Amino acid sequence: MVRYLFMELHIPSMTVSLPSTLLAAIFYIAAGTWVLLHLARKAPAKLVLVRLLGLGALLAHGIALSSHLGIPNNLSLGVLEAASLANWLICAFILIASLRHSTLNLAVILFPLAAIILLVNQFSISQSFPIDGRSGLFFHIIASLSAYSLFALASVQALLIAAQNHQLKQRQMSGLISVLPPLQTMERLLFELLLAGQLLLSLGILSGFVFLDNMFATGMAHKTLLSLAAWVTFGLLLVGRWRFGWRGLTAVRWTLGGSLLLLLAYFGSKFVLQFILA
Repeated sequence: MVRYLFMELHIPSMTVSLPSTLLAAIFYIAAGTWVLLHLARKAPAKLVLVRLLGLGALLAHGIALSSHLGIPNNLSLGVLEAASLANWLICAFILIASLRHSTLNLAVILFPLAAIILLVNQFSISQSFPIDGRSGLFFHIIASLSAYSLFALASVQALLIAAQNHQLKQRQMSGLISVLPPLQTMERLLFELLLAGQLLLSLGILSGFVFLDNMFATGMAHKTLLSLAAWVTFGLLLVGRWRFGWRGLTAVRWTLGGSLLLLLAYFGSKFVLQFILA
């Protein structure tokens, strides 16, 4: 821990990425605030403006992130870099999904969160673990982080469904429920996210067995076992939806349980290795 605290900052990288980081943070916060103001008025936000701000944030975030990750020379993924990359993917998914579903309301929470993590990554003393440029390993990392990002979105969606269910049972027709799509639409989006995430997680696990030397080696075994447990959890939920019509709070509990397993598998292990054992 002491060694970690006295590590040197990468000043050249920070200087190059600082303008892009600040610009991305401004765009993220502006887009999230714009949606929040319209939700407070119970009026739909102007989607074109939110999408433009979100696209600008993604572009600036991508430029800053490429510097933080060390691209194109290598790929360094400490816990902060991984969290920032996952947030970039989450925000991209929100914008893409908004073409079919009412997902831009999620920007109220997730866009400012992406800005905060990007700023923390920019100004923190971060230890990174260099990863060689093998394309197979790079595919494994991107597939895994994309899966985690989709499941993180699914978790937020599940929490909204739980709140929506609660308000419907209490016969409250104002507040959150008035700005969300119908419950059936919300549940359909949840299972679309889960299915896409499960496919990506399957690719991530399979590519790990193919391109990594030993998925059950010391320091990897708990990550592998927790990822497999999450894969089984989400698989059972999808089968339960298809075979028995699982929905509502049952889907919420299984989604949050599987997402917690993934959170512990990836970010939990990285946090212990980087901040506690460093």
